[in-house]
Parts: sequence; C-alpha cells; structure tokens
Amino acid sequence: MGIRGLMSFVEDHINEFFTDLKLRDTKIIIDGYALFHRLCFSSNLELRYGGDYDSFTDVVEKFFESLFACKICPYVVLDGGCDISDKKLNTLKDRAREKIQMAHSLSVGGGGYVCPLLIREVFIQVLIKLRVRFVQCFSEADRDIMTLANHWNCPVLSSDSDFCIFDLKSGFCPLNSFQWRNMNTIKGTRDCYIPAKCFSLDALCCHFGNMNKVLLPLFAVLCGNDHVNLPVVETFLSKVENMQRPNAHRISLPIRQVIYGLLVNTPPYPGNVAWDALPPQPPAFSEVERINKNIKTSIVGAVELPKDHSDLSKLTELSLARRQILLLETLKVKQSILDPIPAALKLPIAVSCYWVQHTEAKAKLHHLQALLLGMLMGPLHAMINSPDEEAPQGGGAEMLYEELQRVKAQPGLRLDLDTAHVFCQWQCCLQMGLYLNQLLSTPLPEPDLTRLYSGSLVHGLCQQLLTSASVESLLHVCPEAQQLYEHMFSATRSCAPAELVLPKGKSKKRRQKKRRTPWSENRVGTTLNARSWHEGGNRFELLMVGTLEEHMEAAELE
Repeated sequence: MGIRGLMSFVEDHINEFFTDLKLRDTKIIIDGYALFHRLCFSSNLELRYGGDYDSFTDVVEKFFESLFACKICPYVVLDGGCDISDKKLNTLKDRAREKIQMAHSLSVGGGGYVCPLLIREVFIQVLIKLRVRFVQCFSEADRDIMTLANHWNCPVLSSDSDFCIFDLKSGFCPLNSFQWRNMNTIKGTRDCYIPAKCFSLDALCCHFGNMNKVLLPLFAVLCGNDHVNLPVVETFLSKVENMQRPNAHRISLPIRQVIYGLLVNTPPYPGNVAWDALPPQPPAFSEVERINKNIKTSIVGAVELPKDHSDLSKLTELSLARRQILLLETLKVKQSILDPIPAALKLPIAVSCYWVQHTEAKAKLHHLQALLLGMLMGPLHAMINSPDEEAPQGGGAEMLYEELQRVKAQPGLRLDLDTAHVFCQWQCCLQMGLYLNQLLSTPLPEPDLTRLYSGSLVHGLCQQLLTSASVESLLHVCPEAQQLYEHMFSATRSCAPAELVLPKGKSKKRRQKKRRTPWSENRVGTTLNARSWHEGGNRFELLMVGTLEEHMEAAELE
C-alpha cells in the first residue's frame, strides 16, 4: 500500500534518483492493483455514474497493445485478500473513510477518485481476453512482485512507493512517468520503445550518506508506512452524496450470508474430542459498513446450508443442477424464467430479478428499462463484429449501437442521487452474485462485464425515458435486439412487485381513456428513426406499451 510521502520525496529529486529508460524487448512485472487504478483515474473516464466499464476496457486494451508493439512481455500480479493477522486493518478502515468522503465529493460535483465497484473484475476479464499472463496472490503482492522481477531480471511497473526500498536488480518504473501513450521509434529502425523513468536504489542510499540497504525497512517505518499506527490527516471535502441513505451493500447481505455459509462449512478435524464437547454456535462474521459518513463494524450470521454442502473441498463434486439450484434459490429466481435468456446474460438477469424484489432498492420502471437497454451493448457489439456471414443484415445493430453511444455522450447530464443509489445497489448485487457463482464453480456462465454496464449510458437513458417516454421507436431498427430486450424485460417483470411494473398516479378516467385509444396510435414513432428518439422529437408511451397495457387492464379487472 505504500509509504506515505516517500514517492513525493523521490519525485522531488527526479534528476538525482531516476535514469531515463527506453523500454522494449523485455519482460516486465506489473503491479495490477496500481495499474487499473492508474488507468481508471488518468484517462478522463466518467466516474460519477457508477462506472463506464466499456470505456475503461478500451483504455486497458490500448495500454497492452502499446506494450505488445514494443515487444514488452507483461506479467501482472494482483493483490489477494487481507493478511490473516489483520495488521493493516486500521489502515484499511482509514482508507475506507477516505473513499466515503471522496464519493460524497464526486456526487456533489467536487473532485475525488473512487474506483467503480466492478473495476477489478472487468480488468481481469480484459487480461484473459488479451491472453496477458497474470496471477492473484493470497494476500499483498509486493514480495511476490519483487521475487519474480529479480528471478527474471526485469523491471517492476507500479505506483507503490514500497518498491523504492526493495532491492530490485532491474529497477522500479513508476506508472506516472511510464509514457505508454507516446511510443517512439529507434532511429534507422522500425523498433518501438516506451519512454520511462527507472528508480535507482543506490542513488537514494547515496543521498543519505551511503546508507546501508539493509536499513531501508527501518527507514520506511520512520517515514510511516501502513504497519504503523500514525494519525491520518483528513483533508476531505465535507459537502454519496446523501450520507443519510443506507449503505448500498445492505441489499446483497442475503447473498453474502450464503457465501459465508459455504466458507465455514468444513468438517472438524478427525479425533477432535474438544470439538464435540463444545455447544453448537451459529457461525458469525464481522463486516465493516458505512453508517452516514463513518464506518461501523457489525456482526452477520452465516446461512445454514444443506448437508451435501457441508464440505467446501467437495463442493465441485456436486452436480451442475444442485449447484445451480443453490445459486438460483439464493437469488430467488426460478430456472424456467431464465430459459429464453442467452447464456451470457443469465446471471445478470438473475441478479436483476433479485434486485427488483427488494423494496430497499426503490427501483422504478424507468430504472429497470434503462438497465436492460444498457445490457444490449454487449450483444450489439458482438453482432457488429461478428465474422458470421449469417449475422443480421441491414445495419440495424450499428444504428442502435451508435444511438446508444450518443445517449451516453450527451452533454449536461444531471446526476440524480436517487438513480445513482439504485444502480449502485444493482452493482452490489451483481458483485456478490459473481462471487457466489465463482465459489460454486460457475453453474451459470460468467458474463462479459466489459460491456454489461455503462453508468453514463443508463443514467442518460433514465433521463430520456422520463422526458421522452417509450423506447420502442429506438429498438425497432434492430429486431434481434428488440426480441432480446423483450425476453429480459419479461423475465425481470415476472419477479418485480406490481408497483414497479405498473406506473403510479394514473387516474381511473385516464386509464379508461387510454383503453379507448387504438393500439396503432400507441405505437406512434415506430416508423421514426432512432435519432428522433434521442433528440426528444417523439413523445411516446411507456416501453413495451402493448404488454404493459394488458397488465394494466388485467389489474383493473381484478
């Protein structure tokens, strides 16, 4: 996690402590945690709406394409969980408080840097797609990074100042001076290189009177690192977000309780007499959550699972059907509901069904519509880039994809905190749904997160739906996307409470008038192109008007 102030100190002496490097034709060990934070915060990505994961994906792909062009072979090392000793727990709590304050600042138009919730999972999926080798450590990765770099005699790329005190054979290259966007060519050749700075540990020791390298850990302690309990200077803006709202992660608590139940369901050691003598105690876990602008530790119980789930090491021996049943029962979804949904979207739709069933989500119809429309980006991207000759013809997928991109990029989009909170809750559900699915050895296929959710897009769609009405005129240009949307909407609607699906505030007189309106009039706009929808030139009805009309009529008859 770094030594506070050390990186600033060495960068103030950049001419003394660093040498210029033309990086090419080499291996390099990359601190994955530092890299995805750097790419997220230094690429002008929109961070207020919960994450534009498609834009982040493009940045990560361009980064590694630059490395490949310079014949640089990357090996990414990722941090794992917390150290079992919890010696950094206080530091983690302090940084959690920082993130709460920065998220609050972002929500009111101020500055701040908070990574979107699923950024790590998206980053890993991009690594897999690009076939970049990577490994995840059990805990903090610093020592493993140093060991690998010295074994392969190659530099380390990171922004963690801990690497300023490690004795690295080929040095340490800070990310902020790694000019991957400005590749150069060696004169007289076609060989490319990336300009970088390489930190010299010997120069640092000379600066302090030829200090012995062995004393560098002591130097770090005196400077103040994460293992030392020193006060943190709070320089945050005091003006989530509305900190009175409940923590968004509360909605996914039932999923986490099942995960905890799986993790603690290990049989006792054989011959342990003391174990049998102890009275049975329900397993419990401590969680740290946000309460207003602070954090609080709370105790959470684990769910007691069936006996055939009692041994975590044998969980993979259970049939696919049994593991799938446990997953879907946790998400409160019936298998039959997901049958029409493509495999790649089954888990996101199952999570969405869980999300709409929880009243604390405060989700409304336009939130659900916008979320499902945003999920079309991945299938549309696949349609457009499909080499299959039987792919849909006529350019409908391209037209719809471009229109959604225009909605995403529209200027002057207002941040609605209620909408932001609702979609944050959905991401919390998706994150825990992903983890449970992985723990159960993926009874449902893992979705492509890189184009599953774009915060700017779904917020823009919400605004359009509230001001312009139906999106049917948007979808008609691509019948394949429209059919997919109908399947997704039907699945989530079957789980949603009536007040979410049926619009509120409709008087009986107005409903009767609407029943007398010919269906052809309700479909106004289906012959218009997608651009007219975006520009607000078409005042049309709610999404999937016909289906909703039928539901409204049925409700009135009851």
